[in-house]
Amino acid sequence: MTATPSPFELIRRTNPAGNEFWSSRDFAKVLGYTDYRNFEAVIEKARTACFNSGQRPEDHFVDITEMVEIGSGAQRALQAVMMSRYACYLVIQNADPAKEIVATGQTYFAVQTRRQEMTDQQLEEERRLLLRAEMKQHNVQLADAAKQAGVVEPIDYAIFQNHGYAGLYGGLVAKDIHARKGLKTRQQILDHMGSTELAANLFRATQTEEKLRRDRIIGKDKANRTHRDVGAKVRQTIKELGGTMPEDLPPAESILKLEAKQRKALKPGKKKNT
Repeated sequence: MTATPSPFELIRRTNPAGNEFWSSRDFAKVLGYTDYRNFEAVIEKARTACFNSGQRPEDHFVDITEMVEIGSGAQRALQAVMMSRYACYLVIQNADPAKEIVATGQTYFAVQTRRQEMTDQQLEEERRLLLRAEMKQHNVQLADAAKQAGVVEPIDYAIFQNHGYAGLYGGLVAKDIHARKGLKTRQQILDHMGSTELAANLFRATQTEEKLRRDRIIGKDKANRTHRDVGAKVRQTIKELGGTMPEDLPPAESILKLEAKQRKALKPGKKKNT
């Protein structure tokens, strides 16, 4: 027996890029708002909730103009909002709880949003594992390039690394970043970076290595200055793009746990006795 599709699934649309969205006009009708102006107040509450949750409202609520038929083939332009699944979830949380359909919508979008979050979480874990592995590889290559430039002793390499961090993190060195992220003594900074932060550091490392080799940098001071300058340029790029500064990104779950989970998933299961 085929299950009856949710009324919210029936009004789901897809744009030319293949992304799903819901029209606020359709949504208002399903929820039983006969006066769209009353529903606009719900949308504004949802926008505020979106902002307060740390999300960019403009990524989830897009103002559009829809052409609606008014009879005899004539059309009229009406203002509407193109809403993401997350936006719908917030809207339904702020809608009139006295409406029975609202309870149905809360269940539907809560379940669907959780499924999406799980998918996003899995993608983030895969990106982190890949970037962390690349970071390990390129740190070896960076160390080799730094050694050729004259950074030989372990203490000198630690200073060299701190110059790179200082450029990227607005003057913060490794111990400052460690403290800011609230990490324990033996926890490694790179092991607790999300994919965005790892990508920024990977770019810092690869570009510093290339510049040291390309410009044939010689001398500890010049190598340190080069690393700091590259880090600062990566930071400036993040700023120009409107991104979050790396020191303000929250620490992530230890990559060691993700690696252990990955090894467990790849381990062949025990054969059952037959």
